[in-house]
Amino acid sequence: MRAALTKSEGAHKYDHGHALVLSGGAGRTGAARLAARGALRIGAGLVTLGVPGAAQLEVAMQVTAIMLRRCEDGAALTALLEDGRLNALCLGPGLSLARARALVPVALAEPARSVLLDADALTAFADDPDALFAALHPRCVLTPHGGEFARLFGAPGDDRVASVRAAARLSGAVVLLKGAETVIAAPDGRAVIASATGRAAAPWLATAGSGDVLAGIITGLLARGIAPLEAAGFGAWLHAEAARRVGPGLIAEDLPEALPGVLRDLEC
Repeated sequence: MRAALTKSEGAHKYDHGHALVLSGGAGRTGAARLAARGALRIGAGLVTLGVPGAAQLEVAMQVTAIMLRRCEDGAALTALLEDGRLNALCLGPGLSLARARALVPVALAEPARSVLLDADALTAFADDPDALFAALHPRCVLTPHGGEFARLFGAPGDDRVASVRAAARLSGAVVLLKGAETVIAAPDGRAVIASATGRAAAPWLATAGSGDVLAGIITGLLARGIAPLEAAGFGAWLHAEAARRVGPGLIAEDLPEALPGVLRDLEC
C-alpha cells in the first residue's frame, strides 16, 4: 500500500487521478469542502468541487488548490463526466436529498469510474433501496453510519461483520459501516476491521464533519487507482491515525492537515 501512495519522479498530476466531489447548495457546502480537502491531502492529483450556481461564490471564497466547476443538475453532471480523466466521484456530504436523487444515477452510469456514496446519497434511496442496488457496480463504496445502514439494509445485528458482509453481497458494492470498530466488506465476502478501540482509540472523531473527511480520503485513494476494499480499509485506518496524531481538541478541519505526517512516517 505504501508503494501505491508514492509519487514517482516525473509523474504528472493526472497520473494520480482526478476526483470530483459534488456539493450541496448555498449554506451546505462545508461537508463537501471537507471531503475535497481529504481527497487532495491523500494524494489525488486533482480535486474538483461540483457546485450549483447559487453556491459558487461561497465555495470560491473558501478554496484554493481545489478546483471549482458549476454543476446544477443531472445534465450538467453528464457534461462534466465527458472528461474521462475524472476517475472517482464522491456524492453525499451536504448534498441534499433532492440533489442526490438527481445526481446519483448519473454518477453510477459508467461502471469503469469509482463512486463513493455517503450521507444524503444513501438516505435519498431509503424508500427504494433496490433501485439504488440495481445501479451499483463493483467500483462503488458505500459509507453509512448506523442509521443510514439501517435505512438501507435493516439494523445491523450483534455480529456486525456478518451484517456488513450481507449488505455488501446484497448491494454488489463495498460497504463500510462506521463505528469505533469500522467494518468493511466486499461482495465476495472479504472483510476487514479498522479498530479504533483500546490503546488505538480515537474518541475525538466523534465530531461534526469527521465522516465527510473519511469520505474524501477514500475517494482520493480510489482516484489513485486503489481497489475499493483496500481504499476503504486503508482510508479508515488513516482517518483514525490522523485523529490520534491530533488528539484532544480535534475538529474535522484538522484531519486532512494531519495526513502528511502520517504518510511521511509510512515512507520511513
